[in-house]
Amino acid sequence: MRIEKAKRIDQIPPYLFAEIDKKKEEMRKKGMDLIDLGIGDPDLPTPQPIIERMKKASEDPGNHHYPSYEGMIEFRTAAAQWFERRFGVTFDPKTEVLTLIGSKEGIAHIPLAFVNPGDYVLVPSPGYPVYRVATLLAGGTPYFLPLLKENGFLPKLSEIPKEVAERSKLLFINYPNNPTSAIAEKPFFEEVVAFARRYRIIVCHDAAYSELAFDGYRPLSFFEVEGAKEVGIEFHSLSKTFNMTGWRIGFAVGNSEIVSGLGRVKTNIDSGLFQAIQEAGIEALNRYDTPIPNIIRIYEGRRDVMVKGLREMGLEVDMPRATFYLWIRVPQGYTSAQFATLLIEKAGIVATPGNGFGEAGEGYIRMTLTVDESRLQEAIERLKKINF
Repeated sequence: MRIEKAKRIDQIPPYLFAEIDKKKEEMRKKGMDLIDLGIGDPDLPTPQPIIERMKKASEDPGNHHYPSYEGMIEFRTAAAQWFERRFGVTFDPKTEVLTLIGSKEGIAHIPLAFVNPGDYVLVPSPGYPVYRVATLLAGGTPYFLPLLKENGFLPKLSEIPKEVAERSKLLFINYPNNPTSAIAEKPFFEEVVAFARRYRIIVCHDAAYSELAFDGYRPLSFFEVEGAKEVGIEFHSLSKTFNMTGWRIGFAVGNSEIVSGLGRVKTNIDSGLFQAIQEAGIEALNRYDTPIPNIIRIYEGRRDVMVKGLREMGLEVDMPRATFYLWIRVPQGYTSAQFATLLIEKAGIVATPGNGFGEAGEGYIRMTLTVDESRLQEAIERLKKINF
C-alpha cells in the first residue's frame, strides 16, 4: 500500500537539529571525536534543590493522577510572583498564566488558536524554526521579516506591506534572540505595541533567554511597555534559566483572551504536565533569584574564550550581551552549509548553518557555549589548523 502524507507535512522541512544529528552519527562512525556546538542544550546540571523537590513530589501518590489542564494553581502563582519580582508586572495566575510542556509546545500550538487558512503570520528570519512550522500546520502563510546586522537584527515593521499587515494574525518576536543573540530595548517594544494595535495583531514574544545575560545586563519583558497586555502573550521557559531542558516545563503570561485561546487548544491536545515536575518548577521559581550568578559567570568565561579565539582567526562575530549563542559570519567563498560541513569533517566541530533558521541566516553559522571551557579552547586550536 502506498502511504500518502498530508499536504501540510510536505510543506514542512525535516527538523533542523534532527538532520544535524544524522551528520553527527555519520562522523562518529568514522571515529571522529566531536565537539558539539550545534544545539542549545545546557551541559550544566539542574540545581540540586530542584532535583530533591522532584524526588519527593514523585513519591506522592496524589501526583500520579491526571494533572490540571491549565497547570497547578500553585505553579502558576509561583510564575506570576517570579514575573512581578523580575519585571515589576502583575498577572492573575487564574486567567493570565498558563503552564506549558516547555515553551516550544506553547509556541507550536498558538497558531492553531488564532490562525485561519490564508492568514499571514509575521515570522523573523533567521528565527526559531518552530514559528514557521507551527504557522504552516495551522494553514497560515508565513511572511518573513529579515533580521539584518545593519538593523541590529531587529525586524523593520515599517517595511511590511499594508495589505500583508492587514491580513496578519500573529507576530513572533524573540529577544534576547536565537540565533543572532541580539537584544531589544524599550523603543523597539513600543513600536511593536503600536504596530500590533494598528493592525489588530497578536504579539507572541518568545522570552526563553531572558535570564541568560552578561556583564550586568538585564533583558526586558515585552510587558514592561505600556499597552503590551492588550495585544500580547509572552513565553517563558525554565529550560535555560535552571538547566532543565529535559524536564519540559515553561509558562505563558499575557492577555487573558489570548491565554484562554491557547489553553483551549491545549486542553484538547494534551492532558497537562506531571505535577511532580510542576512542584520542581515551583522550587526553582521561589528559591532562586534570576539570573543565577554562577551560571552566568561560567557562560561569560566561555563566551570570552570563543569570541577572542574566533576573532584572532579573522572570523567576524559580535560579543553577545545575552543568550549562549555566537552568530558568526562565514568566510568569503563559503555558504553556511559548506562552512558547517567543513568544520565537522575537518575539525570535528558541530555548528549549525545559519540558513537552517531561514533564508536571511545565509552567510552565518551559529555556535553554542554549552561545552566546558577546556573543550572550547580545543575547538579554537582545531579551527586554527583548518585553511579557510
